[in-house]
Amino acid sequence: MPYFIALFLSVSLLSGCQTAYYSAMEKVGVYKRDIMVDRVEDANQAQQNAQKQFTSALDGLKALNQFDGGDLESAYQDIDSQYQSSEAAVKNVNDRIAAIEDVANAMFEEWQQELSLYKSANLKRDSQRKLQTTKVSYNKMLAAMKRAEKKMEPVLDTLRDNTLYLKHNLNAAAIGSLQGQFNSLQTEISGAIRDMNHAIAESNRFIGHLKK
Repeated sequence: MPYFIALFLSVSLLSGCQTAYYSAMEKVGVYKRDIMVDRVEDANQAQQNAQKQFTSALDGLKALNQFDGGDLESAYQDIDSQYQSSEAAVKNVNDRIAAIEDVANAMFEEWQQELSLYKSANLKRDSQRKLQTTKVSYNKMLAAMKRAEKKMEPVLDTLRDNTLYLKHNLNAAAIGSLQGQFNSLQTEISGAIRDMNHAIAESNRFIGHLKK
């Protein structure tokens, strides 16, 4: 029971911090819509960085496949570094998506609540229509981001497997055993990059919708 109380309090405090942050930003003329645009752009950049890192990791495994004598410890360090960098890139994407969801929930909740303040029926209907179309556009973008996010997991799994195997079997035979992983990783990375590009395209459409 104490664990659930602590969890509830931590979530409540986080939520309260975010609410205070949005209120403070609004006082200086930066609204949730503006924060949303910034966070979507940040997520796009994070996905682009992840693409570059995945490509770098693929190049590292390709170089390992061509290993023909040399420092095995150095070969392991290179693969481990690629894995660590890829893990950090994926975490950054995950964090950026979570930040988008947070501001989206706050923005849509506020928008819905403020519909009741309208005196003009025409303006209220127009605002309600825009709220619905914005939600549709947002949900398409978020779904694309989630698909891309899910595609990153197999890439990390393969990189982790390679790193662990090489760590515990630091010999030329181990490197030979990893050569079969290259095609699998290449397919996984191609799929992840394709879905990230789709997510970025949906993000740009959503930003365009917000700026109308």
